[in-house]
Amino acid sequence: PESLANQAYVNHGIQLWAALPLAHEEADPSFVHTPAAAIAEVQVGAATVRVLIGQAFGQTSPVATYSRTLYLDVQLPAGGTLDLPALLPEMAVYTVDAAVQIDGETVAAQRLAVLEPGQATHLSAGDSPVRLMVIGGDALDAPRHMWWNFVSSRKERIVQAAADWDAQAMGQVPGEVEWIALPARRFKP
Repeated sequence: PESLANQAYVNHGIQLWAALPLAHEEADPSFVHTPAAAIAEVQVGAATVRVLIGQAFGQTSPVATYSRTLYLDVQLPAGGTLDLPALLPEMAVYTVDAAVQIDGETVAAQRLAVLEPGQATHLSAGDSPVRLMVIGGDALDAPRHMWWNFVSSRKERIVQAAADWDAQAMGQVPGEVEWIALPARRFKP
């Protein structure tokens, strides 16, 4: 916004990349914006849970996916708790801004804790509020390679995607005018 132009400020975010199932790896690129007002939010005890992707606590996100995927934004007040069921086969918790207790074990801020498959989990905040992300999904159906913004089961496909990006042959996100060059250090197949 204009009020922040030419001023220093702190901005942070979380960016996740999801590998498509093999059957959909070559789907046409697309972009769909989901407005914040369309994201389901539910109170679960003391916790505020936004269901960004997937299904949880009786809520379903409007975001379409090619495989079962989970992405929750959870806010716990100081001393708050949340019992998290095993919603999908693979799940993890990322602590955004403060430590959290996961089944009695402290996980520091800005850490990813992979949860035990098929097990419910008890989350609890300490003396300060905590924000965390819960992510998960089905197991990948094949190994994946990742470089910069590209994920594929085939290394040669990442090389081709980089060439397509360099040639600006991938199309554009509607309304986006900035083009970002590839990193100088290139993917080595």
